[in-house]
Amino acid sequence: MGYFKDMINIDINCDIGEGVGNEEELLPLITSCNIACGGHAGDADTMMKSTLLAKEHRVLIGAHPSYPDRANFGRTSIKMAKDDLKKSILAQIEDLNTVLKTLGISLNHIKPHGALYNDVAKDRELALVFLDTIEKYKREVFLYVPYDSKIAEEALRSGFRIKYEAFADRNYNEDLSLVSRKVPMALIQDPKAVMDHLLYMVTKGAVLTLSGKAVKIEVDTYCLHGDSPSTLQILAYLSKHLPENQILIKK
Repeated sequence: MGYFKDMINIDINCDIGEGVGNEEELLPLITSCNIACGGHAGDADTMMKSTLLAKEHRVLIGAHPSYPDRANFGRTSIKMAKDDLKKSILAQIEDLNTVLKTLGISLNHIKPHGALYNDVAKDRELALVFLDTIEKYKREVFLYVPYDSKIAEEALRSGFRIKYEAFADRNYNEDLSLVSRKVPMALIQDPKAVMDHLLYMVTKGAVLTLSGKAVKIEVDTYCLHGDSPSTLQILAYLSKHLPENQILIKK
């Protein structure tokens, strides 16, 4: 697996610590991870276990805060008072950062989860609330955000360090929003189809949308959902076949 990580200049991240229990299998196959820190899933115990495994496999660690909504796994938008939302997000990040500090590990990035991720991408006011919440981290960590989003625009304007993220296992609409999970083709679960989707973005600088149109996109890190039933199969396939395509991959 080290060959895959060393040879391919692609950052693949997964969300972990969400109760699936597949971290031992996932972490050898990825380069960065997003640890649930209490909003949609996770607690002190799962954060510690996930962090120790990530450290063992030399995987960069990010905080994965969400709306405080465990019942809906953070996948439902919630109207909250700004101060309450800010307190929740900051508490989640600091809970994980406390774990990291006890182990001498630095937080690499912050990536909002689920509905919060989608909402800050399109709602400028909410994006500003999120950025104000994590202001203290702006010079220490990266912020994983979608390309051509409101939060990316405001983060750059405010001096945050960002990495553009795309989803290797999700289909896109022409406005670069993700196809709704209510639509049958929202998720890409065939390993070869995921690799083709990823390689198109890497080599073309564009994403092939569900309608068949190619739309410009910039990507620094590619996400695979850690709770998908096919994730391990996909990662095993990528670890075997991406090195065969390294001549196509931008360095």
